[in-house]
Amino acid sequence: VAQWDDAIDQLAIAFDGEPVFLPTTEDAQWTSAASALTITRSGRANEIVVEAANQFKITAKVVPIGKEESRIHNYGITDDDCFAHLDLSFRFYSLSGAVNGVLGQTYADNYKSRAKMGVKMPVLGGDREFLSSGLFATDCAAAQFKSTGRIIMEGGVDHHEELECKSSLNGRGIVCKK
Repeated sequence: VAQWDDAIDQLAIAFDGEPVFLPTTEDAQWTSAASALTITRSGRANEIVVEAANQFKITAKVVPIGKEESRIHNYGITDDDCFAHLDLSFRFYSLSGAVNGVLGQTYADNYKSRAKMGVKMPVLGGDREFLSSGLFATDCAAAQFKSTGRIIMEGGVDHHEELECKSSLNGRGIVCKK
């Protein structure tokens, strides 16, 4: 879009490859016929809550990228163009003790951040643990998924935690807090 307008919905929602049509009215809701997944508007435009009963709740809001973020990340956004990103908040209702990745590591009982906050873009892990052949591939060293789509679970973490991720360091990455 050329100019951002909070009142105009920019979300394109799909489930299992099929478009989800969700009216742009607050509290409008869509429920999957095949699962217990619901998508609810938490605002009139650009805000949704995705929830799988007794599994997880994800809040997503489309937020425009400002001039300062564009400058820091070298996006090159001009006055006649606009980019946006998602502010995400996660709540998991029942996690395995074997979870991995940024979210999983943050929920582990013995979690200690290995991210170097002084670097331009702090990350947890690197190529050795997380390099894969594609976005949905399961061939990285830390993968816990098999080709059957089942997850390997050892022990359980049964607590109600919430993780909120935001870019609040003047463009120096994403911070996730329990």
